[in-house]
Amino acid sequence: MSMFHDRVRIRVKAGRGGDGGLSFRREKFVPKGGPDGGDGGRGGDIILVADADLRDLSAFRAKTVFDARRGGNGRGTRKHGADGDDIVLTVPVGTQITNIEDGTAVADLREDGARVIVARGGGGGRGNSNFATPTRQTPRYAETGLPGESCELELHLKLMADAACAGLPNAGKSSLLSRISNAKPKVADYPFTTLAPMLGTVDGTDGRQLTVADVPGLIEGASEGIGLGHEFLAHLERARLLLHVIDASAGDADERYRIIDTELAAYGAGLGERPQLVVLNKSDLHPEPAPFSVEDERIVAVTASRARRERASTSSRACSSASAPRRDCRSSGRSTRRCLPSSSTARSRPSAAASRCCARGRGSGSSGPRPRVRSSTRRCALQV
Repeated sequence: MSMFHDRVRIRVKAGRGGDGGLSFRREKFVPKGGPDGGDGGRGGDIILVADADLRDLSAFRAKTVFDARRGGNGRGTRKHGADGDDIVLTVPVGTQITNIEDGTAVADLREDGARVIVARGGGGGRGNSNFATPTRQTPRYAETGLPGESCELELHLKLMADAACAGLPNAGKSSLLSRISNAKPKVADYPFTTLAPMLGTVDGTDGRQLTVADVPGLIEGASEGIGLGHEFLAHLERARLLLHVIDASAGDADERYRIIDTELAAYGAGLGERPQLVVLNKSDLHPEPAPFSVEDERIVAVTASRARRERASTSSRACSSASAPRRDCRSSGRSTRRCLPSSSTARSRPSAAASRCCARGRGSGSSGPRPRVRSSTRRCALQV
């Protein structure tokens, strides 16, 4: 399983502009042609584009320095230099871009296809043809290209989700996500199974699609850096609804709710005021309905879900199939070549058709070739 990268630092440098051309027209029968130096080309830009197909920022793990190409120099006969090629970097939707030097926010790419120029290329220098005047008809100078912008940026990914699951480790968040969405997270019976955020898509009844996020389990003190969940609490900031998943089999649902709610409020970023849907998971493992007495205006609903017992059901089906009597394939009309006969009598007593075929094959007056007799005998044996 590859690591999930939601924060990375990169250094970008736009291309330098091309120098202006210093040239004079030299052509037969055209004396004193005058200056004809062209302008330099523009340097390449560094552009960041949001792409909904990307999951994280792992593409920047191997390369973190990006330099755009410079513009071409101007030449004679007023030929302008070519512009430098732009560098387009794709990032996941929800990436925040911050300038590390002064801490200012550069952009927040929340929509697919959103783009921002983080470093602009330098302008090209003007050629000497731009400086010709009636009093200075032969300028012997031209401008040099301007340098491009350069900076060090921090890219921070915050998942865009309509709802996000929050809860203690081993509360059943991944199981819930796998049941309500198309996601296939790792599900196991030990804590901290989820090590990276996971997104799933839910098809609504009205045709719309909703995105649900699952983050690693939170523990007490997560807002202070304890456990794994504090590294991914930022992915809950943009969720419009929090799915508060609680393991109700232990009977202390109220205390488990208060632990997570306290950590969300201590983290800040508006998580303490976000609407919540409380899901009492594994409620069928308790002999009585799971008690939950928390009254809060942020709780929009309280629902219960059952634990999955696939292994138990699979074992019971296997035991029942093993104890059931073996079916007789002859009664079901299936081919006898794929199953064993149901009695020893059928194995020892050949059919009448087989006896006739075998008798014809052993007859002394048979004029047919021997290979055909063996083939006929083999067909008879298959019918037994």
